[in-house]
Amino acid sequence: MAIVTMKKLRLMVVRDQKEELLRELALHGCVELSEIGDRMQEAEERGTVIRENSDVIALKTRQAALDQSLSILDRYAPAKTPLLSAKPEKKAAEFFVSEGIDAAEKTAEEIRAAEDRIKRIAAEESRQRSILESLGPWMDLDLPLNTEGTRRTAVTLGSFSARQPLEAVEAALAQAAEEAQLFRVSDDKSQQYVVLVCMKEAQAAALEALRPFGFTPSAVAGMDGTARECAEKASGTLKALDDEKNDCARRIRQAAESREALQMASDRLGTRLALAGAGNRLYGTENVLMAEGWFPADKEKQVSSLLNRFDCAYEFSDPTEEEIPDVPVKLKGNLFTRSMNCITEQYSLPAYNGVDPNPIMAPFFILFFGMMMADMAYGILMIAGSLIFLKKKRPADRSFMEMIFWCGISTFIFGALTGGFFGDFIPQLCRIINPNSTFELPSLFTPLNDTMPIMIGSLALGLIQIFTGMGVSAVKKIKDGHFPDALWEEFTWWVILAGVALMVLKIGTVHGVPVVLVIGGLMLVYGSTRNARGFGKVTSLVAAIYNGVTGYFSDTLSYVRIMALMLSGSVIAQVFNTLGATFGNVILFVIISMIGNMLNLALNLLGCYVHDMRLQFLEFFNRFYQAGGKAYQPLTPQTKYMQVIKEEN
Repeated sequence: MAIVTMKKLRLMVVRDQKEELLRELALHGCVELSEIGDRMQEAEERGTVIRENSDVIALKTRQAALDQSLSILDRYAPAKTPLLSAKPEKKAAEFFVSEGIDAAEKTAEEIRAAEDRIKRIAAEESRQRSILESLGPWMDLDLPLNTEGTRRTAVTLGSFSARQPLEAVEAALAQAAEEAQLFRVSDDKSQQYVVLVCMKEAQAAALEALRPFGFTPSAVAGMDGTARECAEKASGTLKALDDEKNDCARRIRQAAESREALQMASDRLGTRLALAGAGNRLYGTENVLMAEGWFPADKEKQVSSLLNRFDCAYEFSDPTEEEIPDVPVKLKGNLFTRSMNCITEQYSLPAYNGVDPNPIMAPFFILFFGMMMADMAYGILMIAGSLIFLKKKRPADRSFMEMIFWCGISTFIFGALTGGFFGDFIPQLCRIINPNSTFELPSLFTPLNDTMPIMIGSLALGLIQIFTGMGVSAVKKIKDGHFPDALWEEFTWWVILAGVALMVLKIGTVHGVPVVLVIGGLMLVYGSTRNARGFGKVTSLVAAIYNGVTGYFSDTLSYVRIMALMLSGSVIAQVFNTLGATFGNVILFVIISMIGNMLNLALNLLGCYVHDMRLQFLEFFNRFYQAGGKAYQPLTPQTKYMQVIKEEN
C-alpha cells in the first residue's frame, strides 16, 4: 500500500450552477477545493475577478443556536437511545432541502427563551429566599416593618452582636438619650434583634451610642406590612415562581418531539456552512466562477462524469514539483494496514512524496502490542469489544477499533503461548475447588520463568524493526537518485553491525578483527568525511561514530519495554488472583479477581498503546519517515447527528 496519487482539478463553471455543483461535489465526497493562489489575488486587486463571499458567520451563529437548544433539550428530556447506536441514515434527496429549518429555528428559539426564563426565575427565587431568611428573626414583631415612628418619635429596626450584654447596651443608650428605649424581638447564636424607639432629635445620638456595640440597621426595614405578612407574600411569590418554572420546563420537555427536526436542521446548516466555506475559495466574474482542487487519481472517471453534467470547462493534471508541499495526503490501505491510520495521524501524515509507514509498521505494532498484553482473556475481550462497537456504532473512522481488533488477536495468540487467561485465574480457581489440583494451562514460555529469553527476543525484534527502517530509508534514497547517501549511511552501518556480529561469533577474523568490520570502518571514515573540509573531517567522523554507536545501542535497548510490560501485566493479574484466593471462597475469588483484572486490562490497554506508539515514533520513524503531509479533506456533508447516504442511480 502507498500514498494515494492525486490529480489537480482546474474548473470554470457558470455562476448560476454554483450551488448545485457544490452540493454534488459534497455528495460524491472526493474533491477537496483549495485556494487558487496569488495570481487570483493579484487579479482581484486589479478588479478583473471577484472573490466569492458567503455569510459564514451568520450560518455559524444559526447552527450554534440550534446546537445550544439541543443541549438544553438533552438536560431536560434526555433521549433514550440504545448503547453504541449508529447515526440515523438520511437520503440525500431528503437531506439537501431547506424545508423545516425555519420551523426548527423557531422551536429552538422557544426552548432557549424558556431556559432563559428559568434562569431568571432561579435568580428571583434566590432573592425571595434571602428575604424569607432575613424576616425570620422578626416574626414575633407585630409592628409593620415600614414604620418610621410618629410625629415626635423615631423607630429603627436593627441588631447587634449576641456577645454584647443587653444591659450594657441599654446603659450606654440611656447616657446618650434618656428617653430612648430598646425592645428585644429575638436572638440567635450570632445576633440580638431589637427595635430602637427614641425622640427624633435624639436619634443621631442614640445611633452613635449603639455603634461601638456593632448595631446595624436591619435590611427588612421599609418592607410593607408585618414580618409575617411579608413572609406570606414571599412564600406566595416563591410558589408562583415554582409553578412558572415547572411550566417552562414542561414546555421544553414537550419540545422533545421536535428533537429529530432540530438535529436535521443543525446538520443541514452545518453542511451549508461547509459549502459556504468551499464557495469562499472561488473567484469569478459576473457570469463565471473559477475553482481549483485535488482528488484521488482513481476517481478521475467519477469526477469527469460528474462535471460533464454541468456547463463548465475543466482540466486534470499531475502535481508539479512546486505543488508537492500543497498536495493533500490520503493513505491507501487494506483491511489490515488501514488500522494503523489512527497511529500515523497522531504523529503526522507523511509528505506526499514520502513513504506510507502503515504497511511496514502494522506487523510490528500489532506484534509488539500482543507481546506486551499476552493474555487470552484480554485478547477475547478486545476482539469482542471492537467487533460489537464496529457493528453497533458504525463509525465513519474505523481505524482505531480495527487496530484494537488486530491487537486483540495478537494478544490472544501470545496469551496462548504464555498460558495466560486473566493471569493464572484458572489454576487458582481449580486449587480453590480442589486444594490438591495441579492443573496448569499449557505454555511455551512464561513471563516470570523465562524473563531472560523474552528480553533477548524483544531486543532481537527491535533490531529487526530498526534494520527494516534502515532498509526503507535506503530504498527511498536509491529511488530518489541518491545512491551515495544510501551507500555511505545505511549500507555502511549494516557492514559495521555485521562485522560486530562476526567478531562476537569469531568468524572471518584476522588477528581477532573481522575483515568485514575493517571494511565497514573504512566506509564510515570516508562516508562521514566526504563532504567536510579541513578539521571538519575530524569532527564529522567523531560525530558519526558517537551518534551511530549511542543511537543504535539506546534505540535497541528501548525494546526492553516489551518484556517489562509483559512481565508487569502478568504479575499484577497474578497478585489480584492470589488476593482473591486467600479467602478460599469461589464467589469472593471471582469478584476480586475480575475487579483486579478489569483494572489491569484498562491499565495495560493504555500503557501498551502509549509505549508501542513510542517505539514506532522514536525508534522506527526516525530512520526513514518524512512528515509534514496535509490531510486530504474532501468536501462532504458536515453532520453531527445524521449520516447522509447517496441513492444509487
